[in-house]
Amino acid sequence: MPKHTAAHPLPVEISEQDVVEAMTSIQGYIDITPGDFREIYQAAYSLAIKRLLTSLKAADLMTTTVHLVQRDMSLVSAAALLAGKRISGAPVVDGDGKIVGVVSEKDFLREMGFVTTPSFMQMATHCLNDKSCMIGRLRNRIVGDIMTSPPVTCSPEMTVGEISQFFLTRKINRLPVIAADGRLVGIVTRTDLAHSFSLFAEVAEP
Repeated sequence: MPKHTAAHPLPVEISEQDVVEAMTSIQGYIDITPGDFREIYQAAYSLAIKRLLTSLKAADLMTTTVHLVQRDMSLVSAAALLAGKRISGAPVVDGDGKIVGVVSEKDFLREMGFVTTPSFMQMATHCLNDKSCMIGRLRNRIVGDIMTSPPVTCSPEMTVGEISQFFLTRKINRLPVIAADGRLVGIVTRTDLAHSFSLFAEVAEP
């Protein structure tokens, strides 16, 4: 499914029910002046946006072209792949194409002795002063040695609100999307989620 763009904003239509609920939410007698109409409109639009947030699904946001990493791939090759694609992580699959984990820069950093994601200078200082920070020791290891497993995944039907909660509570940056038959059909990243929220902001402007 093609990604939404600013040139093709998400369709947000105010339904009659949105207007009714908005009018009900306003206390007191409603005299339809320009100011009252604006208040009704803003309340109805807020309800419409809320409805859209709950109706927009992972299938609407996900990127369908997913860069995959093989579980038995060397860490040198995996790092080169991620760097070449300019991504910070990717789903890991086994020989049968089944997703078995996710590998990201956080996994590499953890193996280098970092608990949190450091800045470049923090990493340089740490590695220059701590002998446990030895990226060279990763040279002869494979992705399966350091990947995060089992992977956190979602279905194509998961809503934007639920995805947002997943990112927040699980502290992850990407969410592989798995169909009912177990196939990997896409991936939702924080960038995808931020893009959807920016579109909401655009269409919500009065």
